Amino acid sequence: MEVKDVMTPNVITVAPDTPVQEIASLLVENRISAVPVVDAAGRLVGIVSEGDLMRRSETDTLPRASPWLSLLIRPDESARVYAKAHGQHTRDVMTTDVITVDEHMPLTEVAAILERNHIKRVPVMRGGMLVGIVSRANLLQGLVAQRPRRGVSTDDREIRDRVLEAFREAGLDGLRINPVVSGGVVQLWGAVNSEAERQAALVAAENVNGVAGVEDHLSVLSAMLRDAWPG
Repeated sequence: MEVKDVMTPNVITVAPDTPVQEIASLLVENRISAVPVVDAAGRLVGIVSEGDLMRRSETDTLPRASPWLSLLIRPDESARVYAKAHGQHTRDVMTTDVITVDEHMPLTEVAAILERNHIKRVPVMRGGMLVGIVSRANLLQGLVAQRPRRGVSTDDREIRDRVLEAFREAGLDGLRINPVVSGGVVQLWGAVNSEAERQAALVAAENVNGVAGVEDHLSVLSAMLRDAWPG
């Protein structure tokens, strides 16, 4: 399998001037751990993760460095920490040295990159443009979808492309639905906003030519939020 077979194609992104509070809301509401940052031309310029927002003045989580230890910290490093802790926009807190992968990279290489760099997801690029994101969860989805003694065929990739097109025609392309296809069977992973959207996704996938079956692993996002926030 390659990255393009399991990646999430509908990527939530932010701009360099997006407020930090808005980024935090996006991470919480969509159950994701990071968002890529793109400029007005759609070029990837950074990424913001949960870790970038952990030490903030608003939550009183700033590190308590001793006076003696502060003498050992370089002035430029101290300035960087201050900007990240107090900055109000994406450009203040984002990581600019972004690790990316190509859509044709084998999943074995992606797994090694995630493990080596202790990260949970990486942006997927095609010709210098962001086309998706691949996470540890996507790798597990690919593992679940694989049938014994079967590789990913060209037909499976064509079916996945047709399923994604069916989602666009059904008005579902803005949702975080990730179809993974193996042996003609489509597994739907991700989240939708309602049962109606879940049903529409199932119907759209079932009606695609060449689909041998559809397995539903979708969660209704609104229900997840109700469970997460008491009262």
